Amino acid sequence: MIGVSAEERAEIEAFIYREARLADESDYAGWEALVTDDMHYWVPFGPATYEPGTRMSYINDNRTRLATRIRQLLTGHRHAQTPPSPMRRMIANLELLERTESEYQVAGNFTLYELSAQATRELRLWTGRTTWRLRRTPEGLRLCRKVVELVNAAEPQPTLAFIL
Repeated sequence: MIGVSAEERAEIEAFIYREARLADESDYAGWEALVTDDMHYWVPFGPATYEPGTRMSYINDNRTRLATRIRQLLTGHRHAQTPPSPMRRMIANLELLERTESEYQVAGNFTLYELSAQATRELRLWTGRTTWRLRRTPEGLRLCRKVVELVNAAEPQPTLAFIL
């Protein structure tokens, strides 16, 4: 990543990989501990070329809505994820898009393998590009915005009840 030291790059990459692992393992409490109070989580319908509130989105969660989503998942009664889907994702092509004094905007490609354990036992493939906005806090890096642009976002989707 141009514009950051080797130590900053390692810290950013470690954060992104940890965030992905926690989501893959359905460790929603651990994942939620990584986000800021003003977190915004967005999965647009199509390319992210519009403002989130102006058109339909698959997910457009502020911090309050995200907390509700996580509480639902933690109850074990969210049938779309009971039992939780086993998942593993690969993240590649990380690049620093923007840097301010306290924030980094990083983007990368992902491939997510999800076994739909609730019904069909189908192995689903999710691919796309994620943009993370990370903020430096006294506790370390925290996630304040996550945008997930799916390759097939304009097509019908199965449930997105988990954290992409």
